[in-house]
Amino acid sequence: MLTLKLHPDILECGTDEAGRGCLAGPVTAAAVLLPDDFNNTILNDSKKLSAIKRKHLKPLIEDSSLSYGVTHIFMEEIDEINILNASILAMQRSIEQLQPQPEHIIVDGNKFKPYHNIPHTCVIKGDGKYLNIAAASILAKTYRDEFMEKIHEEFPMYNWKKNKGYPTVEHRDAIRKYGITKYHRKSFRLLPEQYALDLK
Repeated sequence: MLTLKLHPDILECGTDEAGRGCLAGPVTAAAVLLPDDFNNTILNDSKKLSAIKRKHLKPLIEDSSLSYGVTHIFMEEIDEINILNASILAMQRSIEQLQPQPEHIIVDGNKFKPYHNIPHTCVIKGDGKYLNIAAASILAKTYRDEFMEKIHEEFPMYNWKKNKGYPTVEHRDAIRKYGITKYHRKSFRLLPEQYALDLK
């Protein structure tokens, strides 16, 4: 059973990202402020739920939250500032959209940078512990999946509607065969052999 939030008596948001390990597409983050009476028995870490359950939860979270924000950071910016900084920036830009602004932020994972003067706490596997982080994980995942399904129509040979840009065997085989697109992250090691040294 997930707890609503870390600090029950203050206005606290949860934030999480999706797509950090992908070879293509944006990294997407969400931030969510849930009301104190929020309760849902299905809501959990997005990775533990089916796509059908995530799609079912998305409008429920949006309708019942006090406020939520979602941000895509696209490939060019990821390549410029690196994926860790892009993930943190996406979370911060999502928090910026919240009205009212939270008094405390809980972040899934172990890395974050101070956002204005609002205190924050990093929680390893927080999306499986707190409902407000789990809600953010659902929004980040569903918004990103929708984006990947949309660009799949443009480049169906990579099968992004299925692999969502992650480094599957199928995705890497398609990169070998067709090369890269404008949606690929050029700073990433797109193929395992990319940095192999030819010592002959």
